[in-house]
Amino acid sequence: MPGERAASAATAQPGLFSRGYLWITIGSCALVFLGAFESLAVTTIMPVVSADLGGASLYALAFAGPLATGVIGMVIAGNWSDRTGPVIPLYTSSVLFAIGLLIAGTAVTMPMLVLGRLVQGLGTGAVTVALYVVVARVYPARLHPSIFAGFAAAWVIPSLVGPFAAGIVTEVFSWHWVFLGVVALVGIATAMVAPALRGLSDANPDGDSAASAVASHADATHTEATHTIASETREREHSHERHPHGQEASAPWAFGRIAWAVLAALAVLALSLVSEVDGIGLPLAGVAAVIAIVAVRPLLPKGALLARRGLPSVILLRGLAASAFFGAEVYLPYLLIEQYDFSPTLAGLALTLGALAWAGASWLQGRMSGTLGDATCTTIGSVLVLAAILSAFLTAFLGLPPALAIAGWVLGGGGMGLMYPRLSTLTLALSKPDAQGFNSSALAIGDSLGSALSLALTGVVFAGFLAVGLSFAGVFAFAGLIAVVAIAVAPRVAGPAAP
Repeated sequence: MPGERAASAATAQPGLFSRGYLWITIGSCALVFLGAFESLAVTTIMPVVSADLGGASLYALAFAGPLATGVIGMVIAGNWSDRTGPVIPLYTSSVLFAIGLLIAGTAVTMPMLVLGRLVQGLGTGAVTVALYVVVARVYPARLHPSIFAGFAAAWVIPSLVGPFAAGIVTEVFSWHWVFLGVVALVGIATAMVAPALRGLSDANPDGDSAASAVASHADATHTEATHTIASETREREHSHERHPHGQEASAPWAFGRIAWAVLAALAVLALSLVSEVDGIGLPLAGVAAVIAIVAVRPLLPKGALLARRGLPSVILLRGLAASAFFGAEVYLPYLLIEQYDFSPTLAGLALTLGALAWAGASWLQGRMSGTLGDATCTTIGSVLVLAAILSAFLTAFLGLPPALAIAGWVLGGGGMGLMYPRLSTLTLALSKPDAQGFNSSALAIGDSLGSALSLALTGVVFAGFLAVGLSFAGVFAFAGLIAVVAIAVAPRVAGPAAP
């Protein structure tokens, strides 16, 4: 019967793990997994690294730097893929990722480790963008939902096991192996992807299908990287022009956009360094912060920095939430190890509990999307993040039992889980089709640069309160102020579509 023959043909179509797609599926998911693992694992081991290398003054830069250079990598890789196709950008970014790991893993001084982290961030930001472009070119549209779900899982799993595993590796072997142990795996994963790249041209015959697949699954994970990748893929598809004969023209280099991203990243890096200059450190830090904000303005929708109702406030809230949560999170294991004698493994477990709450709340808000309004969802999430930061502040300031901070961080993870997917959905819902690429990219860039700027400023605060013994309390108080601003902005996400 015709229906049976059609069904048989459908079932005979190759899947993700069929012979033609097996290795690129495994290799692509492995690259995403390794990038996520390194991003999350370092939070656990950095207190040990800082103590070993005597680099407390560069602690914040070790986190802020990779986020800043990652934005440069995202923008360049997206533009480069537009021009030549994703193959060379993917290989180049994988090499940069591995080189950064080698430098960090063999570091004997804190500046050397920070250098490795900067290179690693540049490579990680670029490899994720290039990888998603590869997927859009290699896989048929019907497999896009499945591969994007695989990538989402590749981000969620490290958030659950990465901090704990990094703590075990550090205790049993050395913190160096958290970096060095991944180098060979990056090479193996890239080699798995390589066969599918042979003969891959820069043409994109099915761009619209790739865009819709990426867009529909951009909120499948709570991490900023998935949204960054999706936005760069959309930008690639909308940026191509066609010659009269129907051939795709190579996209021009977006030097203006690249320049603004570089300037913003340099300002964040400068902010982390100049604060310790005697006499004029704080004024210089203020200037660097202003430059970073000015540089990011052209990369965001109009009105974002003014909290204009609707899409601009969605973008701003995403940056504020990331700034508050991650600005505090990197100091939580530091507090637990430094003042409560936690092992790296146990401190990492505290972050894992927050990640579990994040994943659970993400699922819950999806199930309640019809009953839980956008403004209500984001406001509750912002309040929960503030509650988590306040619990950490009270623990540090009053010397309360660490269980309070750990329990609070579960609330914070839940708050982020409520907000992140909802803000991703709102970004697409409030964007016109021809602005989805720019607005989704703005969401990711604001997320990354907001976190980087917050981490750089918390480093300044930490150093400023060190003399009076209130460094941790000062950091959490600063992050709490950002969370208060987020609560004020949260109700403004409900509004008209972008013009």
